[in-house]
Amino acid sequence: MQKIEIPKHRRPSTPGDVLRELFLGDDGLSITQGDLAVRLGITRQNLNAIINGKRAVTPSMAMRLERVLGVDMQTWLNLQMAVDIYDAQHSEEAARIAKLKPLRKHAA
Repeated sequence: MQKIEIPKHRRPSTPGDVLRELFLGDDGLSITQGDLAVRLGITRQNLNAIINGKRAVTPSMAMRLERVLGVDMQTWLNLQMAVDIYDAQHSEEAARIAKLKPLRKHAA
């Protein structure tokens, strides 16, 4: 399985960032959020939450994005996973997890 590269010093681009930069507005397909939401079969509010990073891209949404925009669903899921991993690694919980004692030393 291919490893997903996670930036160390900045949060990765979210799927919403990619949607906004590549597909919406004057530089993209010149389609509005409302029009794209209709094509995806979702509400404008749902799409807006994804674009603003308040809602994650699910496998079902990735399938919709693949069908409508032609970008492989795995790409959308990889973008989401990179953000999720980065957020987990930089969370308060990660600091608590780092203090856990392993059963045995890991091979380097």
